[in-house]
Amino acid sequence: MSPTRTVDATGAGEPNAASGEPLYVASIGVRWRDLDAFNHVNNSSYLTYLEEARLQWLSHVPGPWFDEHAMPVMAASQVNYRRPIAWPAQLQVQLFCERMGNSSMTIAHRVIDAERPDQLYCDGHVVMVWMDPACGKPVPLPEAIRNAVG
Repeated sequence: MSPTRTVDATGAGEPNAASGEPLYVASIGVRWRDLDAFNHVNNSSYLTYLEEARLQWLSHVPGPWFDEHAMPVMAASQVNYRRPIAWPAQLQVQLFCERMGNSSMTIAHRVIDAERPDQLYCDGHVVMVWMDPACGKPVPLPEAIRNAVG
């Protein structure tokens, strides 16, 4: 298996041959507005946390990962809700490369408690497809993405 590149929130990182190492770990605080009537984080907020983590990772990818002919879109998402998140909480969203195809990438994710890493709130994955927005057809993954994954 090829090495992955671990990047922290500062953008620093070193190649790591351990396949279990995250591509990126985002720190996200739970906001009061994320709660629902049951006083725990609403299920839709999990998707927002995952989106924020992916955007943080992409912002640290060296080189162009999108242009007018290649933009990522989400083709599928799976979220396994393991336990409710209460307020206040500081979260870590861990992203992993599960699979890379010609035009798509499957990004696995885990949301855990930053202070108690054994507390798993959710896991699952999303499939991102790079496509040409003008015609809606898939295009090859940008080299910057392939290089960032390793």
